[in-house]
Amino acid sequence: MTSKIDSIIEDFELLEDWDDRYRYLIELGRALPPFPEERRSEQSKVQGCASQVWLVSDASTGAEGPRLAFQGDSDAHIVRGLVAILLALYSDRPARDILAADPGAVFARIGLKDHLTPQRSNGLRSMVERIRADARAALEGAPL
Repeated sequence: MTSKIDSIIEDFELLEDWDDRYRYLIELGRALPPFPEERRSEQSKVQGCASQVWLVSDASTGAEGPRLAFQGDSDAHIVRGLVAILLALYSDRPARDILAADPGAVFARIGLKDHLTPQRSNGLRSMVERIRADARAALEGAPL
């Protein structure tokens, strides 16, 4: 069974033209479930992003320790697609796996690392750091 992120990587590898890849990225963002209005707050907003980005996590306890599920949204189409990729990579995973994951390798493999503006790259790093901070907090038993 292929994971969501593996499926996304395979789809990107099939698309040779960058216009098609950007369209696919936008489609991924459009397919995100609606973000609950009550979760749009200053606390859920990701600092360091030029666009508005909201990320929230919910922790549960599993056999492998805390497991996190993420929800996210952005007011920018391409950034919303980046959120979708990050959710596919990180959501519903144990906190330890989240901290061990290498998002840079995924973005390099699909070619986005070299095709994002510096502003979007900075925002992407901010989103990843927020996700990792939530995973660290879950491991330490802190409320998210």
